[in-house]
Amino acid sequence: MRAFVVFAHPVPESFSAALHEKVVTTLEASGWEVDDCDLNAEGFSPVLTTEERRNYHEEDINIEPVRGYVERLQKADGLFLVFPVWNFGYPAILKGFFDRVFLPGVSFDIIDGKVRGKLDNIKTLVAVTTYGGDRLRAFLAGDPPRKCVSRPVRYVMNRNVRLKYLALYDMNRAGEDKRRNFLDRVGVEVGALG
Repeated sequence: MRAFVVFAHPVPESFSAALHEKVVTTLEASGWEVDDCDLNAEGFSPVLTTEERRNYHEEDINIEPVRGYVERLQKADGLFLVFPVWNFGYPAILKGFFDRVFLPGVSFDIIDGKVRGKLDNIKTLVAVTTYGGDRLRAFLAGDPPRKCVSRPVRYVMNRNVRLKYLALYDMNRAGEDKRRNFLDRVGVEVGALG
């Protein structure tokens, strides 16, 4: 099985970086072939350019600026997203990844005006994330990241995709024990997917 791990945090000593490392090492230990994509380290540009937007629905040319990322996504059996929640959303670089890589003809087709998912190769979808605020605060704000992963991102994948959304809430007040327990939980949950 091939895992495409997409990591979106600019600080290499962050707790998100520790989560990223835990996901990668756990997958490798479980027998997955890992394609590790650190968006910041790779210099991924999240900006959808004027030309990219103009060519968005032109499937014969829309992938050219991001062909390498599209090919990596299309080779994967599992997509693993590791990111912090900032301002109740994805970091800009991850949002830009979805805007620029999840294109018509790549992640979906439009048939008779309706969107049809196209990433049938993705059978496992996992998000590992942290929230600064507690779960109630996220709930009251509608928890957009959880909904985006579990609805539109999931929708374009294999209809039987396994979904896991692993979140550490209240990161701003999380002590060493709470963080270590969450790292352990991530290891157990991701390891069980092998």
